[in-house]
Order: sequence, then C-alpha cells, then structure tokens
Amino acid sequence: MRVLLVQPPRPYWPFTSEGDNFLLHQALPALAGALREAGVEVHVIDAMPLHMGWRTLAEEVRRLDPDVVGCGENHALYAKQALRFFRLVREVAPRAFTVAGGGHFTNLAHRYVGPGSDIDAVVVGEGEVTIVELVRALASGGDLSEVDGLVWHDGERLVRNRPRALVHDLDQLPMPAYDLMPMHLYGKSRYLFSPGGTTIHHSRGCVSNCSFCAWWTTMAKRVPDGDGERLQPRWRTKSVDRTMAELELLYHRYGKRSFVWVDESWNIDSRWSDAFADALLRSGMKTKWFAFMRADGILRDEERGILEKLVRAGLSHILIGVERAEDDDLASLDKRFYRGGTAERALRIFKERYPEVFLQATFIVGVRDESRESLRRQVELAKRLDIDFPAFHPITPVPGTPIYDEAIREGWITEDDFDEFDWMTPVLDSRYLTREEIAEELYRMNRQFVNNRWLLRGLFSRVDYKRDMYIWFAKVAAKGAWEAIKRRVDPFDPEHYQQLVTPDWYET
Repeated sequence: MRVLLVQPPRPYWPFTSEGDNFLLHQALPALAGALREAGVEVHVIDAMPLHMGWRTLAEEVRRLDPDVVGCGENHALYAKQALRFFRLVREVAPRAFTVAGGGHFTNLAHRYVGPGSDIDAVVVGEGEVTIVELVRALASGGDLSEVDGLVWHDGERLVRNRPRALVHDLDQLPMPAYDLMPMHLYGKSRYLFSPGGTTIHHSRGCVSNCSFCAWWTTMAKRVPDGDGERLQPRWRTKSVDRTMAELELLYHRYGKRSFVWVDESWNIDSRWSDAFADALLRSGMKTKWFAFMRADGILRDEERGILEKLVRAGLSHILIGVERAEDDDLASLDKRFYRGGTAERALRIFKERYPEVFLQATFIVGVRDESRESLRRQVELAKRLDIDFPAFHPITPVPGTPIYDEAIREGWITEDDFDEFDWMTPVLDSRYLTREEIAEELYRMNRQFVNNRWLLRGLFSRVDYKRDMYIWFAKVAAKGAWEAIKRRVDPFDPEHYQQLVTPDWYET
C-alpha cells in the first residue's frame, strides 16, 4: 500500500509573510512516522513551503498513484482548499481511497461523508493509530467497521464507528518523520522565529472546554451518549526525555534554533515544566521559543521558582488569551479560571521581572452582548496591560464549539459560511452592533495600539528578540502598503488587511 499525505496550496494571512506561514504542520510527520513504523510506504507533500501550485500537485499525485490519500484541516477557513484537493484526487488518482482528518472534518464528519462526496472516510480525533488500522484493513480487504475512530459510508448509510481511545502514553508514538519533510524550507523568515524556526509540541489537548475554542475538541475523550457522543477535556504530555530527544534532533540534525510550541496549553503541569527547564539548561542548546501559556499556570510557576528557569532556558515569547475585561463575559465563555484579574497579574510578572520576554495577548470582541461601551472596556484593559502586541479578534463560531451550534440553531450562519472564518472578519452581529459596525470598531481598536509610536518603541528595544519582532512588523506593514499601492487600493483601507493573499505560484 502506498499512502500519500498532503497539505495543499492555500492563501495566507495578509499580516504575515510567506516565510512566516511556512512553519511545519505537525500532523504530517506524526502520521507519516506512524505509517512508516507499520511498514507502509508513505510520501508527504507540503505544498506551501515547496511553492507547489495546483497543476504541479496534480502531476505529483498522478505520478505517485497512491492507494490511500490523506489530507487534514483544523481551520474552517481552509476547508475549501482541502475539498478542492479531494476533487483533484478523484480526477487524477480515481482508485485512491480518500481520508480527511483534523479538527474541522472531525467536527463535521457527517457533512463531508456520503453519496457524491470525494471523501471516503473521516478520521475523528487523534489519527496515528486509526490511519494505520485503516490502511491495514484496506490492504487485507478487512471490515472498516472494526476501525475505531472512523466515519464512513457503506453505500446505504453513514457509519460512525466506536470512538478511538486516546493514546495514553505519547512516548509510545514513533518519532515524527521529519526526514520526509522539506525541513530546510520551514521558518525562513530572518526576523520572526529566526534563525530558522519550526514547530514542536510536548502535549495534546486541554483541561478546559472554553465555549469558543475548538482546539480541545479534537483531542478530547469521546464518550458514546445515545445516538451521539459526549466530549470530555483531556490533557496528556510526552515525557521530558522524549521531548528533549525531539528537540535535540531538530536542533542538531536540522539546525533549528527557534521553536514554536503549538500545544494548546503549554504549562499545564508545573512538574513537567520544571524538569524540562532543567534538562534544556543542562543540554547547552541555545534556543529561543514561543508558547501559548495559561495565566493561572504562570502565577503558580512564578511562586515555585520555575518561571525564572524557563526564561533562562530560552522562553522568549508568550501568548495569553486574555479574551475579555469582564468576569461575567469570561464565565459565559467557560473561561472562569481567568476571573479576578488572573491574566493581568500574570502579564505584570513578566513586565516587572522578565522584561526580555515578548508579551502577546488576544482579546475576543463581538460577543453576544457586545456594545461600544464594552468595547471601550477591552481597550482600557489592553492599555493598562501595556504589552508588546495586543490582538483583537472577532469571535468566530468554529465548528465543534457551543457558539457554532447556537449560531446554526438560531440561523445566524449556515454551514456554507466558512470563507470569512479568518478571525479577522466579524461574522456575527451582537445584540447592539452589526458585524459591519464591529468591523469598524475593530479597526479603530487595533489602530490605537499598532501605530508609529508603538513601532518605534519596539525598534529601539534593547532586547534582540523584541527588536527583530518589530522589524518584522515594519517589513510586513511596508510590504502590505506597497502591494496596495501597486493594485491601486487605498493602503489605509482596513479591508485590504483583512483579505487573504493568494501567492503568485498558487495555480502553477
């Protein structure tokens, strides 16, 4: 059996550059490693860093003539590209069995599998064990109904197999097949995650179930519940030794010095963080790294003396989801653990004791009760925090979340409304503001922080990492403005910065 795993071409976000968009998609080497260990011939195509457009991709699929083709997607925004890819496979490799995975298809499997679909099956949730069992069943003519974690169509009805049990011991998974990836093409930006960044993760899942977040659902425990299933948050981690083995491989064999940890919540376990900091300091590796961190974990680890070691071990950039200024709104988003100013206290620790760390925070706007007054409170909080980069994002009803279910139930969106699910474009009205009014306010909010004064302060920072980040911001802004001028578009029009960029090679 020959298996082909693909991430197809896609547009990219306008406030980043091509180099910044080409960070390693962790699922590809993880799935490839599991298949290869099982003795399966596996090929991987990551079209973005290869600058492989649709015509070239079609030629490659035809040449490889795979038995099984897999493509995953976590973002509703890019589901269109995944569906286009599966149509391409039907045309150039019609005998191939097509498999979709990732958070988007996990949460909408019922929509994408059935008569007339180009997708034969969806792997629900964690994929390494399921994809291996599926390939073995196809090779032997086995019964697909015995493959846990699979949704497929038997010709008469949609079949949802038993939920796949989560991998309890992540150390038992094979090493990701980094050698099958174009590692030299990831993280080519000179300033962002420089010199040469890549992604990595030590944990999966989360201990919380925030109502606006779909990330935790992909790695949740799935419990049968009547005709459906109930999701329970679960968090697991690799051991420090296993994580260090991956880090050392990326550092020594592939020359990676900067790391973007893609864990949903990096700092859940203080004992793990403490042991990891010690191991990384002992290793002598000089790294800079970014992580999504929980504010309550930061407070805990500062009290235990762990945070200082993490900074010495290379922690250079954190992102905290502050989300809202009001405790009631945090509760309504099922983020009660941040009430009482938790995020503000965590960020103050970094500002006062670790000023060398770049501080980034996200704020969600456009919630159901959003008004101009509540937006003003978000701005006041961001000003009080005085961090390096406050990012305001419109709430987006991602499939798999309670806000998505409500939006569908109330008729606010349909299942065809994913083209603007980019976390830049408001897609929901609030009770007091239309989505157009929210967009206007959002632009004004961002302009209060991302301006010449903010940029100059960063460009003259004494911290190399921070200065590089602001150089990157300046380059991206200048490039965006120049592109607007070339297209005879007003460079100050906010819509210009809210449209995905299609690379020149996209169709080649």
